[in-house]
Amino acid sequence: MASLATAASEKANIEAFRSDVIDASKTMLVLVDFWADWCGPCKTLTPLLERVVATQADRVKLVKIDVDKNQTLASQFRIQSLPTVYAFLGGQPIDGFQGALGERELKAFIDRLLAGAPLPAGEADAEAEIAALLESAAQASAAGAHDEAAAMLGALARELPERESIAGKFALALLALGQTDAAAEALAAVPTDSKDGDVTRARAAIALAAKAVPVDDLAALKADVAASPDNHQLRFDLAGALLASSDRDGAADALLTIIAADRNWNEAAARTTLLKMFEATGLDDPWSIKTRARLRTVLFS
Repeated sequence: MASLATAASEKANIEAFRSDVIDASKTMLVLVDFWADWCGPCKTLTPLLERVVATQADRVKLVKIDVDKNQTLASQFRIQSLPTVYAFLGGQPIDGFQGALGERELKAFIDRLLAGAPLPAGEADAEAEIAALLESAAQASAAGAHDEAAAMLGALARELPERESIAGKFALALLALGQTDAAAEALAAVPTDSKDGDVTRARAAIALAAKAVPVDDLAALKADVAASPDNHQLRFDLAGALLASSDRDGAADALLTIIAADRNWNEAAARTTLLKMFEATGLDDPWSIKTRARLRTVLFS
C-alpha cells in the first residue's frame, strides 16, 4: 500500500509541476527553486528569491520544489547540488544556476530573462500605445514639426520618467527647437553613465551648444582667419560660429585644419569638439562616417 501511495503522490507532483511550471511558463517567466530543509544555502537563497520575484509578480512566478518530497522530479532534472534554480519560458527550461546568489545578481538574472518573456495583456496594449506615440513623434520630427514632437515626447517623459530612451528623444526634440536649457533639464534625472543612443546624442549636442557661439559678422571672421591661417584660436572661434549657423561641414573643415596643424593644440580641443559632433549626429550617420574617415586620414597620414 505504501508504494501505491508513493506512486500516486509522485504522479500528483508531476501533474502539479506540469500545471504550475510548464503551462504557466507559456505566459510568464517561471523560476523553479529546488531546495531541501537540510540545505543551509537554500535558507539564504529562497527568501531572496521570494523578495525579488514579489517585485515583478505580474511577470515572474516562483515555484519551490522540495527534493525530498519530489524525488522523481529531482531525478528527471538531474539535481546534484542544492540549491538549484531553473528558469522556464515557453514551456521549456531556458537557463539556471546552482548555489546561492546575492540579491543584485538575482535581479540581473531575472531582468535578462524578462527581455524574452511575454508582456501581460494590459502591459502589451500599453506598450503598443507608447510605440505608436513614439512613431508619431518621429514622423513629426522628420517633417520639421519639432514642437509637436516635443509635446508628445514631453507627455510620455512625464508619464514614464524611468525610460531613458524617451528622455533622450524628448531632449533631442527640444534641441531642435533651440531650447538647450530645457533639453538639459529633460536629461537631469537620467544616470550619467546611460548608454542610450539618444541620450548620448542629446548630451553631446548640449555640450556642443556651449561651443556654438554666433557672431554678428561671419564674413569678417572668415577674412581674419584667412589673413592669419596659423591662428588656431581664431579658426576654433570660426568653427563655433559655423556650428551656430548650422554649417556642420564648415565647422568640421575648420576643426580638421587645426588637427592637421597641431592635434594637441589647447588640450586637443579641436579633436574633442569634432568627436562631440560625431556623437551629436550619431556614429552611424553617413555624415559622421564620412567625416570620421577624414579624421583618420589626418591623424595617420
